[in-house]
Amino acid sequence: MISISDLSARVAGRLLIDHASVTLPSGTKAGLVGKNGAGKSTLFRIITGELSAESGSVAIPRNARIGQVAQEAPGTEEPLIEIVLKADKERAALIAEAETATDPHRIAEIQTRLADIGAHSAEARAASILAGLGFDHEAQARPASSFSGGWRMRVALAAVLFAEPDLLLLDEPTNYLDLEGTLWLEDYIRHYPHTVIIISHDRDLLNTAVNSIVHLDQKKLTFYRGSYDQFERQKAEADELQMKAKAKSDAARKHIQSYIDRFRYKASKARQAQSRIKALERMGTVAAVIEDHVQPITFPEPEKQPASPIVAIAKGAVGYTPGKPILKNINLRIDNDDRIALLGSNGNGKSTFAKFINGKLAPESGEIKLAPGLKIGFFAQHQLDDLIPNQSAVEHVRRRMVDAPEAKVRARVAQMGLATEKMDTAAKDLSGGEKARLLMGLAAFDAPNLLILDEPTNHLDIDSRNALIQALNDYPGAVILISHDRHLIEATVDRLWLVRDGTVTSFDGDLEDYRSQIVSTSKPRDDKAKGNGQDDSVSKSDQRKLNAEKRASFAPLKKKINEIESLTGKLEKLIQALDAELADPALYEKSPAKAAEKARQRAEAASKLAAAEEQWLELSAEYESAMTG
Repeated sequence: MISISDLSARVAGRLLIDHASVTLPSGTKAGLVGKNGAGKSTLFRIITGELSAESGSVAIPRNARIGQVAQEAPGTEEPLIEIVLKADKERAALIAEAETATDPHRIAEIQTRLADIGAHSAEARAASILAGLGFDHEAQARPASSFSGGWRMRVALAAVLFAEPDLLLLDEPTNYLDLEGTLWLEDYIRHYPHTVIIISHDRDLLNTAVNSIVHLDQKKLTFYRGSYDQFERQKAEADELQMKAKAKSDAARKHIQSYIDRFRYKASKARQAQSRIKALERMGTVAAVIEDHVQPITFPEPEKQPASPIVAIAKGAVGYTPGKPILKNINLRIDNDDRIALLGSNGNGKSTFAKFINGKLAPESGEIKLAPGLKIGFFAQHQLDDLIPNQSAVEHVRRRMVDAPEAKVRARVAQMGLATEKMDTAAKDLSGGEKARLLMGLAAFDAPNLLILDEPTNHLDIDSRNALIQALNDYPGAVILISHDRHLIEATVDRLWLVRDGTVTSFDGDLEDYRSQIVSTSKPRDDKAKGNGQDDSVSKSDQRKLNAEKRASFAPLKKKINEIESLTGKLEKLIQALDAELADPALYEKSPAKAAEKARQRAEAASKLAAAEEQWLELSAEYESAMTG
């Protein structure tokens, strides 16, 4: 169990967390969410002991191992598989000692412990993790120094996953993964045997891999049971109730204050006025719901849309070195209303294909035909470095609108989704999300007919990603999207193309089909022995019967989980009803004893809810492990 009690923290004099408390039962898979800059990474630093809290405490079980991805990506000459194996420090130390130990009793102890921790199957497990993150057998034997920074970060992630700490902390782990790696990671975290806390803006990851949400908002921590979608619904209901309570409280306070103002100096009413002053003091205030406004994103509408197809490729081949095409035998067309997502692991040629469409790479063979007058807008994450560091967003746009009045220039910047107070900020001082908004706006500046976006969400929070979804759905042109954000893909595209085996083909299926394919192919071959797969020797009908029997054997556990869910629902409704009654100032004035009783009932219900939620998490983890293990 992790218990955060009355925690306060400052960074550079700014209070980020103020007397916040939350408790996470062992085995919890929690998504830590909140606005950029709210203090999520600061909380991680406090949990790991890297940063001291101003007050309060974080209690973690004694001897619990905490793991997080190393900030420095490994760049040594060691093979990837060796780097990952060394992450399990106990195993590495025991193997090193085994080579020099001479005492028979100690040698026996070492070998027993190595067997207990599964040391002899460790290499297969490390290889499986690396394969899931995109490294084939050949790549696993290569030195880390031969890979780029993004791929090295995958090695760092593989190392911490292999070490299997009791508390796994992941800060935006999908930022350096492709869709395939993200889908694999979702499945891995869902089955991880210990506690996990993830900072992420990937909505789908937060819907599939976690069973609870911790919301850092207004310097406080609030625990919500369920996925991100469930959190949003619960948060909206709580906000609505709080707004109603505040309106009711404000009206009552205004009524009492009016009486006080009228009669406080009138002798015959002085006693009544004084009693109302005391009632007003006892009432306190109901906090307002503070809504953070997210700037919308707007892509300009093309003046004229060419006739379809806007792009036609026949027997196309493209690459960087003559005679060595990366992609070949491409036979595809793009129509003026197409919404296409490119699937395929990094390194298979998705970005190469995007550059080919954009005209950055000429065909080696075959032909590519573009519609007359076709305008293409292209965005890629690496282009963030192309922004002029000391120039503001207004200055970047003014270079393209030389003769336009200032008002029009600023209106165009506003369409890109940059707030007024950020328009004159130098690009080097903008956040990653603000730079991405500016760069996307510049990519679409000339109202293109085809918009190509290569990983546009890496620096965008969930609300900004929703703004991008709205912008793409409002945009009337064609779109080609490369992204690891499954929610973005499902919400904006209607065609899937697979870049694999040296070509580009249409994918016959949806993202769920693709996810199943990725997860199944990345599982180790000995799944049957681990109970994770099916026995090929068993017929499908027999397998269905076995699965049914397995579900039936755990039916009592599932029933208990359902009963707890029903109980928590009733307790939540009871607490909401009591909160509404306790927000009525008349209750305290007319019947203080009844108010005290309601407050006692509310505290009792809250205690029962916390206990029920903890039991739900424990039983859910047990049921999931039983069904998949």
